[in-house]
Amino acid sequence: MTADQPPNVEVVVVRAANLPPSPADAAFSIIRLDPVALETTPRLDEALSEIPGFSLFRRTSSLGANPTSQGVSLRGIAGSGASRALVTLDGVPQNDPFGGWVIWTRLPTEDIGAATVVRGAGAGPYGAGALTGVVALQEIRPPAGAWTLDAEGGSLGYGGGAATANLAVGPGTLLVSAAGEHSDGWIPVIAGRGAADQRLTLDDRSLSLRYLLDAGPVTEAWRVSGYEEDRGSGLVGAEARARGVDASVSLARAPTPQSLGWRAQTWLLASDLFNTSVSVATNRQTASLSNDQYATPALGYGANGAVRALWGRGTFELGVDVRGTAGEDRETFKPVAGVLTENRRAGGETFTGGVYGEATEQLGPLLLTAGARVDGWETFDGHRIENSISTGAVTLDEHPADRGGVLPSGRLGARLNVGDGQWLRAAAYTGFRAPTLNELYRPFRVGNNITEANSALTPERLYGAEVGAGGDVSRASWSVTGFYNRLDNPVTNVTLHKGPYTDPVEGFIPTGGLLLERENVGDVDAYGVEAEASAHWTDRLSTRAAVSWTHARVDGGSAAPQDTGKIPTETPEVSATAGAAWTPVARLTLLADLRYEGARFDDDLNTLRLGAATTVDLRAEWRARRNVTLFVQAANLFDVDVATGETANGVYSYGPPRTILAGISISGGGGR
Repeated sequence: MTADQPPNVEVVVVRAANLPPSPADAAFSIIRLDPVALETTPRLDEALSEIPGFSLFRRTSSLGANPTSQGVSLRGIAGSGASRALVTLDGVPQNDPFGGWVIWTRLPTEDIGAATVVRGAGAGPYGAGALTGVVALQEIRPPAGAWTLDAEGGSLGYGGGAATANLAVGPGTLLVSAAGEHSDGWIPVIAGRGAADQRLTLDDRSLSLRYLLDAGPVTEAWRVSGYEEDRGSGLVGAEARARGVDASVSLARAPTPQSLGWRAQTWLLASDLFNTSVSVATNRQTASLSNDQYATPALGYGANGAVRALWGRGTFELGVDVRGTAGEDRETFKPVAGVLTENRRAGGETFTGGVYGEATEQLGPLLLTAGARVDGWETFDGHRIENSISTGAVTLDEHPADRGGVLPSGRLGARLNVGDGQWLRAAAYTGFRAPTLNELYRPFRVGNNITEANSALTPERLYGAEVGAGGDVSRASWSVTGFYNRLDNPVTNVTLHKGPYTDPVEGFIPTGGLLLERENVGDVDAYGVEAEASAHWTDRLSTRAAVSWTHARVDGGSAAPQDTGKIPTETPEVSATAGAAWTPVARLTLLADLRYEGARFDDDLNTLRLGAATTVDLRAEWRARRNVTLFVQAANLFDVDVATGETANGVYSYGPPRTILAGISISGGGGR
């Protein structure tokens, strides 16, 4: 991990279908993930968890997490299954069009060349969804003719492999990347485990093709990809399958003092989700099917463009982006004597679009930046139709009114170089996130907990300010940032009733279960401190450390006064990471990683507490030949029980136990 620093912002022609990094980036909190983390971590979300404040909704990684719980949040500002951070790959959004979560298995680490995390910074040029920040990924760009093969296997019945090849085709290069993995998984429940508890299994596959062409000063990238994953969800009868394909076209020209730079991009993403949930008996000996989400077809589409001008010591960028989604949940639910009795179709469409302008000016050691944007949002064609399977009679027919509005936002920033590689910076910003189709229209069930949808949800708004300092000293870098964020109208799952309870729409909630509903709940105030440091002590030894402390509290307002003063769901107060890399001899590299995360709560009332956890990972790599590397790795070395969930009757779920992996990486033709 590289400390809080901007990427290189010199005016250069980059071999990518995007504009060079904006000089404005220097005024905001930007962390670049150390490439070693990408090369040595099996999953991208686990590599990103090196950055304190980065978290999925629940503490389980994508090795065992249901797709609907893989939403991303930054700075501990109220986790959510629908991401409160925007994830992009070379500028193309990767958040699911129906639910906002991210299918991390479609983004194998072998295919990612760089990861930049922008914490805060508001909507700015990023637009909708960049509420708490942005995870900006870049696909690898190996030289023509380069190829790699990776294979690994180990405990939990794990086996995985990946291959990439960058082929010279005509005037450009064709990057082919394929990956897949299998895991027998683990049973997440330990104490109180019964016959209903099964393993969290995983099978996934992905394939992508990218044609990159340099046509004079213009770079073009044409990309298509597909993915599928199959999961066992830890209970008898509970399964999940996700499928998707996407395509994008990107063109860009870097700016020069003599000519404008520009970017044009369009993309399309189609996804589908199958997901079954079960109701578990109190003794956990049996589980019965509670709903069958047999299809969730969804489509996401969008386009964006920008022009950038250079003048003297300044820049100006003007841009536009539009995004739309359309999708529908199709499921059977409401069990009676073990038989699902009703069918549901629920979904609609959303659209956001905006324009922005941003300027920078370099006044000696002082960089100033200011930007503004205006976005329109709307949700339309919403529907929720339920009918009896046996008779066909319609039992619920809702068509919420179309809604929309206009949201202005902006950001200001300044960075002062104070000499000897040291700097100070300050920034203020606003951002927004419109609710997803899943939040608006689809109720869902996890175990015995049922959460109702809410078609009246409005966009979340974030207002933030921060100050920071940092620098480079010899072979070390450091940064410290203090921030304050206010999240207005956060979408929160609010507890309405505890089981046993019978709801007229959702039916019976058994003992130990909860009935919740999504609500825009008052606001969340969060302030905190982030700090990072890294050092290269010698050519063979480097270390890094980072910590994030966030004090976040909910004001439930009139919608949920019972939540006032509570810590937001799934929000730890403290998280920290540390790592070291040592090469004692030329061919051997030893890596160690430590992660600590404080306690969090699994519900809005703060009654379901998940304790703090500290895990240690070790890895040893042996370069057998110039292009052949062998490795062995121990994750969760001390076999710590990391709590990931708790039911109302006190049954805990846990993350993976200690796992051992071994593997090989082979490259050629100029590859790594």
